[in-house]
Amino acid sequence: MAESIIIETTSLTKRYKEVMALDGLGLAVPAGSIYGLLGRNGAGKTTAIKILMGMVRPTGGSASVFGLAADQAAPSVAIRQRTGFVDDGRDLYDFLTVAELIAFTASFFPHWRADMAARYLRSFDLPESRVVKALSRGARTKLALLLAFCRGAELLILDEATSGLDPAAAEEVLQALVGHVASEGVTVFFSSHQIGEIEQIADHVAIIDRGRTILEGALDDLRQAYRRIEFVFDSDAPAAPLHSPGIERVERKGRVLSVLARGAGGEIIEEARALGSVSVETLPVTLKEVFLENVSRGR
Repeated sequence: MAESIIIETTSLTKRYKEVMALDGLGLAVPAGSIYGLLGRNGAGKTTAIKILMGMVRPTGGSASVFGLAADQAAPSVAIRQRTGFVDDGRDLYDFLTVAELIAFTASFFPHWRADMAARYLRSFDLPESRVVKALSRGARTKLALLLAFCRGAELLILDEATSGLDPAAAEEVLQALVGHVASEGVTVFFSSHQIGEIEQIADHVAIIDRGRTILEGALDDLRQAYRRIEFVFDSDAPAAPLHSPGIERVERKGRVLSVLARGAGGEIIEEARALGSVSVETLPVTLKEVFLENVSRGR
């Protein structure tokens, strides 16, 4: 059976006067996935999310959510009805108490999960009688997540939702996302420039830079596509260049020659051994290494 795609963009562009915020962005988000959108500040992550939510119209290309066109008025309303959204602004009604805001929000959603709201109130330790304005940044984020979770959304979109949180609060938010996906089967699409957060919970990743997708796929596949091969020599590593296919980056530190490679790396190993290496070790590659290599190469 073909994999069901919840979010899809094709050649998506958005220009703001002289600034090209998106420049041919292509994404495909599978149903039930935790999909991380990774990029530096200004890479185009927030612009892409605004287009998906019908808040901004694209200049060119296409974007769809649930098979509905995100740039058309009526379909975009249907998208928002089925989607929970949390951004780093955490826009909430500050003059209401926590309990009043939950009751107010619940009145708009016929499939509101009161049992789930009660459960998250306890697990997030949110004080029902406290005015929203008096909540800490972490508590505001947890409240925003509660409102998104309990509305019965099929898709959760989060834009830098952990921004400004201390490590403990950020970890609690990430674990809540993982638990919610496991129990409810929803799809999560979240943007971040924090590589560690995406590597911790995402199963699919897109790396974008300057409004373009430079790498996309299942996280395990992306990591397995690369490997670091380290060669040790009796004396300083030779300065002779390596010519085997698949070499992405070469570093020399004393007796060690370190090669970031894409692919199996068999020819690289044979070439380095011919230069006199006395030992070789193949190491796994982190998402951070994959990200830095592809972004630096793109620039």
